[in-house]
Amino acid sequence: MGKTSAFEDVVKPVRITTGPVTLDGDLAVPEGARGIVVFAHGSGSGRRSPRNRFVAETLHEGGLATLLFDLLTEDEERQERFTRHLRFDIGLLAGRLLDATDWLAGQPVAGGLKVGYFGASTGGGAALAAAAERPEAVAAVVSRGGRPDLAGEDALARVRAPTLLIVGGDDTTVIALNRQAMARMSAAVSLEIIPGASHLFEERGALEEVARLARDWFERYLAPAETGSSGR
Repeated sequence: MGKTSAFEDVVKPVRITTGPVTLDGDLAVPEGARGIVVFAHGSGSGRRSPRNRFVAETLHEGGLATLLFDLLTEDEERQERFTRHLRFDIGLLAGRLLDATDWLAGQPVAGGLKVGYFGASTGGGAALAAAAERPEAVAAVVSRGGRPDLAGEDALARVRAPTLLIVGGDDTTVIALNRQAMARMSAAVSLEIIPGASHLFEERGALEEVARLARDWFERYLAPAETGSSGR
């Protein structure tokens, strides 16, 4: 699962203020970026998640910019280990994701790019809840082993962004929850089940397939059509 250092070479540490707290992030914008993907991590994870960082590197190879940031502060993460009171607070997580999206809009290097969300675990629910609030700002969503059901029926019905749900074939409970969420969505939505993969996609080749599917989806919906091109 090795990658070159091209992605890390362009990563810029950033800080994003949301409500009373400031969150750390890593912004990577390749030259000629064709869109930007904001990552929403699940509980107990953050901008340094090796799985999401691997996906971000793959997106970078496809000419897409990325923003990985911590949805919780270090103090909140420490409390969460004992109380588990924030991991399912989708309203809080979605609100912070929206604040990060607003922050991006004011950055010269990324302000003109179409925005996509990549959510993992409970971050999948947060990504869809946020997309429902900003249909004009969010152009695509991908969920990896996510809990889109946590966004709630009202939010799911209001999502307009084309959505890709990726679930491991052995993650049967989450497959069922994703199917339930799909039934409540009116946006274009697709479910990809990776055979033999578990919830964390640790099996050989599973995460590579997640990254490929995500890159193809975001390239389709975020990358501007080339003038004079007949498209793919």
